[in-house]
Amino acid sequence: MRLSKPRIAPLQDGEMSDEQREALEPMAQGGRVINIFRTLAHAPKALTRFQQWGAYVLSRRNSLPAREREIVILRTGYLCKSGYEFTQHTAIGLREGLSAEEIAAIKKGADAGNWTPAEQALIHAADELVSDFFVSDATWAALGRHFDEKQCMDVVFTVGQYTQVSMFLNSFGVQLEPGAVLDPDLRA
Repeated sequence: MRLSKPRIAPLQDGEMSDEQREALEPMAQGGRVINIFRTLAHAPKALTRFQQWGAYVLSRRNSLPAREREIVILRTGYLCKSGYEFTQHTAIGLREGLSAEEIAAIKKGADAGNWTPAEQALIHAADELVSDFFVSDATWAALGRHFDEKQCMDVVFTVGQYTQVSMFLNSFGVQLEPGAVLDPDLRA
């Protein structure tokens, strides 16, 4: 975590306008609304549009299989030093079939020794997009050996989404939910 307290505090239920409550309504259907959304509710119109794109990236419309998508998200969150994102998606990654050992290896990168060539290509793509905002010809070719054109596009969309999310989280100081445990490698 880059900040030990929020710069923009998450809104509590009694602090919200009708517009903010309406923007949070889709996230509240599961019961609890997490801090990222309570923070973004300060800008309800932006939250509504952000959620539409985010819903694409996390849905079945994203053509990457969920496990591969989580590899990309976790690598991006780690590279962006986003403790909140990495913590949230560690739990999601475990649900989508990643092991705790694989999540630890995501922090080491494509050369951790346990990745398939397809998974290595995903990690290399995330590395290049975060560091240079571009996928090299060699990495694009490696992706193309394992994924179709739409899936390759979805790799770029996913890294772009989670780079942006990491910027929000880091800059606004969004804190973990009570009981969540921060990865020790992402402490400030």
